[in-house]
Amino acid sequence: MTRSRAQDPNVCGVTAAIAVIDGKWKTILLWLLESGPRRPGELRRSLPGLTEKVLTQALREMEADGLVHREVHEGLPLKTEDTLTTFGRELSEALAPLSDWGHRRLAKLTNAQPAS
Repeated sequence: MTRSRAQDPNVCGVTAAIAVIDGKWKTILLWLLESGPRRPGELRRSLPGLTEKVLTQALREMEADGLVHREVHEGLPLKTEDTLTTFGRELSEALAPLSDWGHRRLAKLTNAQPAS
């Protein structure tokens, strides 16, 4: 899905919402940021396999979409913290029922597997 679909007024709302969270890391980043401000290094350590480049790109896209606020603290070394905006919290709350459905689906799949 292209990022332009997140801003196209002629697509359905679900498509526009999915375009904002599309990608491997954005939903996990939303989940981690729900608990409060996080520094990029903390986020990277929490997600093995996430490179600094991809983290930076995802956070910048989330910031551009109004989901994340980046606070820069002056000093050396330069420190930044990312927090969810009110809009980001709204999205996270909207995704909660979908998350619940996903957990029920996973439980159903686990229960349907034959024992070895």
